[in-house]
Amino acid sequence: MMVTPNPLLGTVLHSVGAASAALCYTPQKKVRDWSWQTYWLVQAAFCWLILPVLGAWVTIPELRQVLAEAPRDAMLRSFLLGAAYGVGGTAFGLAIRYIGFSLTYALAVGVSCVLGTLAGPLVAGQIGAIAAKPGGGIVLAGVAAGAAGIFLVGLAGRMKEKNLAAGGPAAGEFQFGKGLALCLLAGVLSAVYGFSLQAGQPVADVAAAHGAGEFQGNVIYIFSNTGAFLTTAVYCLYLHVRNGTAGELVRSAAGAPATRLGLNWALAILTGGLWYGQFFFYGLGHTRMGSFAFSSWAIHMTLLVLTSALVGMVLREWQGCRPRTKLMLAVALTVLVGAVGTLTWGNYLGSA
Repeated sequence: MMVTPNPLLGTVLHSVGAASAALCYTPQKKVRDWSWQTYWLVQAAFCWLILPVLGAWVTIPELRQVLAEAPRDAMLRSFLLGAAYGVGGTAFGLAIRYIGFSLTYALAVGVSCVLGTLAGPLVAGQIGAIAAKPGGGIVLAGVAAGAAGIFLVGLAGRMKEKNLAAGGPAAGEFQFGKGLALCLLAGVLSAVYGFSLQAGQPVADVAAAHGAGEFQGNVIYIFSNTGAFLTTAVYCLYLHVRNGTAGELVRSAAGAPATRLGLNWALAILTGGLWYGQFFFYGLGHTRMGSFAFSSWAIHMTLLVLTSALVGMVLREWQGCRPRTKLMLAVALTVLVGAVGTLTWGNYLGSA
């Protein structure tokens, strides 16, 4: 069953996924008496293992037959690239501790946006052909505008760091150096996730032949996401052994309310569910992007940074910053909105 190209609807679906991704870490602020590795392992188990398998089982017709017919090399490549992405996802989670939601999304996702979008066409020598298509130049301009907007958000974050440093103890854990290093690692390895999805496309093609239609991409997550879970679980279990924190998974801390353990589990599961939501809606949006499907990653990432910056404002992460810093953030958000509009318009022209 073929999916009719509809870039406008695809962008809307990408925006739902981006909003889900931007909100997925907010429950972390309410988790108490759990080490980072306990929270991260639980949410990862749902995001990268349980929900991808369950989602594919519910949405992919004749799943067993699809897996039996799908090329093994495509499954393996998707899994291994997903494992690399898992390292980036862990670095991403650590970066939030040091530089906050909005700045982590801007820096890490900015690197991922550019690499994940353009690396494939550049390696394949397709940039010239893409630019020659109707709307192709507009799509490439939208990618550039998205990267510029993400850079401006990062610049606003640097200004924020200086503002907070001037305030003394209020800066808290904000450490730009550590956060930047983690963001660069997360951005490079997160871009690999787009390659993991590309590597698994032959598996999705088999699913489409069995009638999966718009849900065909869900079968890839069985491999890409479980690869990410493997590397994440190894690191979290290592931290549990080193720090003796594995007991947090099954018992409350001394003196904590009896409901604390259940609440922590619920918040971690909510995080995993929201994070999986970005993958689910990314697949639905991607199948509708038409001849410029490669731009899905740029649209998704740009929307993600835009939404996360707004979430950061709601969470008052920019409270106490000077007017110039807030003005820079406003300019960055305006550029990001323009980038999304440009990308959507270019895709629309290409599918007309």
